Amino acid sequence: MIKKILISTGGSGGHVMPAITIYNHLKNTYETLISTDIRGLSYLDKNYKVIVINTPKLNNSIFLPISIIKVLILTIKSLFILKKNNISILISTGGYMSLPLCLAAKMLGIKIFLIEPNMVLGRANKFFLKFSNKIICYSKNLINFPLGIEEKLISIKPLIRKEYYDKNKLSKEDNVFTIIVIGGSQGAKIFDELLNISFINIAKKVSLKIIHQTSEKNINLLKNFYFQNNIKSKVFSFDHNLNDLLQQGDLCITRAGASSLAELSFLKIPFVAIPLPSAKDNHQYENAKYYKDQDCCWIIDQKSFDNQKFEEFLFKLINKKEDYITKKNNLQKLNYQNNWNNVNQKILKIFHEN
Repeated sequence: MIKKILISTGGSGGHVMPAITIYNHLKNTYETLISTDIRGLSYLDKNYKVIVINTPKLNNSIFLPISIIKVLILTIKSLFILKKNNISILISTGGYMSLPLCLAAKMLGIKIFLIEPNMVLGRANKFFLKFSNKIICYSKNLINFPLGIEEKLISIKPLIRKEYYDKNKLSKEDNVFTIIVIGGSQGAKIFDELLNISFINIAKKVSLKIIHQTSEKNINLLKNFYFQNNIKSKVFSFDHNLNDLLQQGDLCITRAGASSLAELSFLKIPFVAIPLPSAKDNHQYENAKYYKDQDCCWIIDQKSFDNQKFEEFLFKLINKKEDYITKKNNLQKLNYQNNWNNVNQKILKIFHEN
C-alpha cells in the first residue's frame, strides 16, 4: 500500500518553499498533500492538493485562554483530517502553524519528520523535536540542537525548487555589471533607500544595471528613481520566474533566508548578505555565516551600514575581480554533483527506511 504523506507549512516563503520542494520530490512515489494557513496559500497554485488549517499567530499569546481554545479546536480538526486521509507520515517545515497537526499526529502515532532549513534550530521545531522521528537539515552542526539525540539528525543538500535544476543557464542580456537586490516583496528601508545612494555614486564611475525587488507600493517610486539617475533597471515585487532574473545578475544583495541563499549558491551567484537584525535567534546571520566560512559570500551588518565603505567595497569588487572570482569558484565547488536526481534519491531513501 502506498504511504500517504501530509506536508504542513504556511506563513512566509521561508516555510512554504521547502514544502513545495519536498512535495515535488515525493509526489511521484507517495500520495502527497500539503496543509497551509491563509498566508501560505499565495505561494501555492492549483497543482497542489491543499488543505487549509489557519492556525492563529501564537507567539507569547499561546497561554491566553482564547489561543488555547483555538489550538484545541484545530487539533480536533487535524485529527479528523489525518484519519480521513489515512496519513502515515507528517512532515512539518516548522512554525507555529504546524502545532495542531503535530499534536494530532502524536496522538494518532503517526510518524513526524521535521525540516529545518536554517542553521539555527527554530523554536517550533525544537518544541516538536521530542516527539518527532527525524529532523532533516542542511548541516549536522545545527545551532541550539539538544545533546543526546544526534541520531535524529539527517543532513541533505539544501532544498532547491525543481525549476532551478530544469532550466538551462540563460545568457545575460548585456555585458553591463548587474546587481540584483532581493529585499523581499515587503521591501525594507535599507534596500529601498540606503543602497540607492551608493548605486548613484557607483553608476557615475562604471556602467551599472539594477534588478530590484521591492514592495508593491514602492515600485513606481524606485522606477522613477533609477530613471532620473540614468541607471538601467528592472523593478518588481513578486516574480514566479525569479530564477530567470537571478541568472541575469553578477552579484546579489539580499537578506539571508535559507532558501534564497541556497538558490543563489546553486546558481553560483556571489552575494552580499545583509541579515535581518530582528530575525529570531539571529538565524539569518548564521545562515549567511555558513557560506562566508566557505568563502562564498560577504556579510554586512545592517546596524553599522556605512554608505562610503559600501561604495568603496562595490567599486573595488567591480574593478578588481579577484575576490569575486574566488567566491564564484568556491560556489562551484560547494555545488559539485548537486543535481535533482541525487537529492531526490537521498530524500526517497530517508522516507523508505524510516
